[in-house]
Amino acid sequence: MSQFKTAMLGLDLSEMDALLLKKTAAVADVLGIERLYLIHVAADLELPEELRSQYPDLLAPVDEGIASTLELAAAEAFSDRKVAVEVLVKEGNKVETVLRWAKIKDVDLLISGRKDLLPGSGSLSKSLAEKAPCSVLFLTQKEGALAPKHILMPMDFSSHSKRTWESAQVLLRTEQARLTGLHLYDVPVGYSKTGKSREEFASIMEGHARKAFERFLEKNKLPTFDCLFEAKEEGKSGQQILRIAEAHGSDLILMGSRGRSGSAAVLLGSTAEKLVHANYKIPMLILKQKGENMGFLEALFRL
Repeated sequence: MSQFKTAMLGLDLSEMDALLLKKTAAVADVLGIERLYLIHVAADLELPEELRSQYPDLLAPVDEGIASTLELAAAEAFSDRKVAVEVLVKEGNKVETVLRWAKIKDVDLLISGRKDLLPGSGSLSKSLAEKAPCSVLFLTQKEGALAPKHILMPMDFSSHSKRTWESAQVLLRTEQARLTGLHLYDVPVGYSKTGKSREEFASIMEGHARKAFERFLEKNKLPTFDCLFEAKEEGKSGQQILRIAEAHGSDLILMGSRGRSGSAAVLLGSTAEKLVHANYKIPMLILKQKGENMGFLEALFRL
């Protein structure tokens, strides 16, 4: 996948780092990663004067110690991979610093962990999904298949869906991998005025959705593939997609975003945003057109 030649993986010195390195190394070839930046951002890298006086052996800069630790871990995880790895230890606000260095290093893909049982906040992951100028891959702490075997692709049959399908084809090169589309269709709130039940009108809307899927395939000259159709659960689309993914044994959710540019209020499409907030269980790749949120970053760098 050529658009992912340069990636950046966020690490927080927790026990999850080893798992993230292992999983990233496993998918590096499939994603086409040639250069990987490992970034750790600390609020303050300076040791208190009292500690430095009491423990002279701690005089070595904290950032050098962290960098050394991460370099050793990376050397072990990528020992048999042809990936150039560089460690960045920086100080400041986590989200702003990661985004700043993603721009400086011209990163194609940001990789972040999603914690469930392990301690740590998921706020960084959510902010990165909203504001990143490139695609974002979320890896979970759950052990399991390191390369995707079943990809679930929520889609709306737009140009974003076509780009997402094209990216899926690269991931599908892994042995026995398969792709299933998912379309959540709306049931109009005024259905009762037609004299039909919700179930009856949902069936009508599903029929229209299936026709839209066929037009999508025909317009883009794509081969047919399995696609699931479900009536959207209002306000719960994120949990709904996660439930469907779990029910079908999906080990990767692949979704295109619709980031807004030129604003500090950079948001995903509403469904993608809900999914990011709901999903801590299944790895997820949010695809973005590189640089689409660059307006936010330019404003950030002028602060």
